[in-house]
Amino acid sequence: MINQPGPAFISQDSSLHQMMVELLEKADIRVGGHRPWDMRLNANEVPERIFAEGSLGLGESYMDGAWETDQVDEFICRLLRARLDQHVQPMKLVFHSLKAKLFNLQNSKRAWQVGEAHYDLGNDFYSAMLDPRMTYTCGYWKNASNLTEAQEAKLDLVCRKLRLEPGMRVLDIGCGWGSFMGYAAEHYGVECVGVTISKEQADWAQKRYEGLPLEFRLQDYREIDEPFDCIASIGMFEHVGRKNHRIFMEVAERCLKDDGLFLLHTIGKNVSNTTPDPWIDRYIFPNGDLPSISQIGDAAGGLFVTEDLHNFGADYDKTLMAWHASFEAAWPQFKDRLGEHFYRMWRYYLLSCAGAFRSRDIQLWQWVFSKQGVQGGYTRPDDAPQAR
Repeated sequence: MINQPGPAFISQDSSLHQMMVELLEKADIRVGGHRPWDMRLNANEVPERIFAEGSLGLGESYMDGAWETDQVDEFICRLLRARLDQHVQPMKLVFHSLKAKLFNLQNSKRAWQVGEAHYDLGNDFYSAMLDPRMTYTCGYWKNASNLTEAQEAKLDLVCRKLRLEPGMRVLDIGCGWGSFMGYAAEHYGVECVGVTISKEQADWAQKRYEGLPLEFRLQDYREIDEPFDCIASIGMFEHVGRKNHRIFMEVAERCLKDDGLFLLHTIGKNVSNTTPDPWIDRYIFPNGDLPSISQIGDAAGGLFVTEDLHNFGADYDKTLMAWHASFEAAWPQFKDRLGEHFYRMWRYYLLSCAGAFRSRDIQLWQWVFSKQGVQGGYTRPDDAPQAR
């Protein structure tokens, strides 16, 4: 178990402690308060770690049990709404920032790291947290009352945005556990090819959708060079990296037939050229890099016409909170295998990301692209699922 000394051990005399208290008060967060989003200190070094390492120090000290709050999601939401992250710019993270901006951290050799570190944790673990189709991306909650409905609504919306018809051949770049491919084949009569960098995902998907016209490949997206009627990429572009955005778009352009549509579903940030969060980079998604609207637009420029841009980022808050509820309910069966440190890391990941979406600090976009422009214009389908 993680050692958590009681509040009696906490010194409140240091100048850094007072600075932290004053800073958090700007977000209506009280140190030692009793509201669900207030912060309780269990160790003296928390202010030092936060001011020395920013979000990395905040996350690591939570993992170590050095501080606590009843609602991590609301704590992070308030912190980001008040833009407190902009007040803490540790010099220790300068190299992290330069590395992200100067080097290609998502090249063909490094691209497999996130699969091994994150997606290969175990299919039993993810099946306990996700919906029955193992959809590890944002659900669409407009007319949904639970996670399964929200994920099926999202999958159906993607199919309708792509205007899928029986017999089409569809590419899924970053197919995960194959939820989109399986849904599209079952409900729209298409055949699909999916690529992933996770062996665990590919093995699960092949067994889950045996008998359907689906092909799952353990392959880097840069290697694809064959024609498809439509292309989808759902929750993978966050791993592509700014140095490779144009390459990704060129791959999609060369594989998409002239009259086809390409849907890109991705988390995004509000400002370009910012540094990936160091805690997320170290513990959750190695080499991740959220794009901005301008970065995506520049990458697609001259290759595609943007037909539609749809933001439903607030729905990721609900999705993450649903995943967290499932994770907490299932934790007893994984406790001995993964341990308390992992539990606090994963809990912090799910809840802090929910708070980030709730604060509108990050977004979820669905882009629809065509190669030559849809004749007469493109109309986004309504929210009612198509009768089949």
